[in-house]
Amino acid sequence: MRLVKDEILPQLDFSDLDVCLDCIKGKQTKHIIKKPATRSTQLLEIIHTDICGPYDAPSWRGEKYFISFIDDYLRYGYTYLLHEKSKYVNVLEVFIDEMERQLDKKIKVVRSDRHGEFNGEFDESGQCPCPFAKSLESKGICAQYTMPSTP
Repeated sequence: MRLVKDEILPQLDFSDLDVCLDCIKGKQTKHIIKKPATRSTQLLEIIHTDICGPYDAPSWRGEKYFISFIDDYLRYGYTYLLHEKSKYVNVLEVFIDEMERQLDKKIKVVRSDRHGEFNGEFDESGQCPCPFAKSLESKGICAQYTMPSTP
């Protein structure tokens, strides 16, 4: 603008240019309306869980995995170490029994990602529920799933 004002460059005239619809569409952006996740209003209403590992350096007892449980209301977390990833269902059941007994409340929802250990796998007959989903269902707990590798 300063170069035009100081008459170093001539004023450009764009009035004879056609409007390119593809250019306009290419510059459009989609406004994402983020709906916040449902937050709990009481203790043990929603529990978040995830499994992490394997880690190169095991714990002093040889565990290479851990599973975490976080209460959505208090944001208080519990972590259990695992030797094998396949043992997470045992730990899940211990956690549920312990929390429900100690706090005299029932867990309503367990929220996890859609990785195979939580969501099950597909076979020729369709989706096969994994032990995680079966365990929750047997206790009357609703399973909610987020996208894998997202917070």
